Amino acid sequence: MPALSRRTVLLIPALGAVHAQNTPTESAVRAVLEMQRTAWNRGDVETFMAGYEASEETTFVGATVTRGYQKVLDNYHRRYPTKEKMGQLTFSDMQIRPLGADYASVIGRWHLGRPADAGGNTGGIYTLLFRKTAQGWKIILDHTS
Repeated sequence: MPALSRRTVLLIPALGAVHAQNTPTESAVRAVLEMQRTAWNRGDVETFMAGYEASEETTFVGATVTRGYQKVLDNYHRRYPTKEKMGQLTFSDMQIRPLGADYASVIGRWHLGRPADAGGNTGGIYTLLFRKTAQGWKIILDHTS
């Protein structure tokens, strides 16, 4: 019986390590979000938007519903006209859930660190729907509050 107990104890950490590993979908989605965070933090809205599908069906839900990649891009430019207004973006509490082979959802928190004269710190919660496309994983629906 003591030998069995030792084996059981040794298996528990191994199972935890397997569970902590990301799936290929999770890794790919995290890479898109990291690319977006990096682009945002250098003031590059166009590269940030490369994480979205360039489609008329791309939808952003905030205070209103905006449909179409170009309209979403225009809204970002209007709301964040300078690097100072954009601030420094961080993501936290991300939960990525694959939804079959071609879709994934993400729920998390966002935070912009900005000086008071640029609007001050702000943040909220987001829900994203990603679709796997020929160009890679792209956001097709963004609900940010």
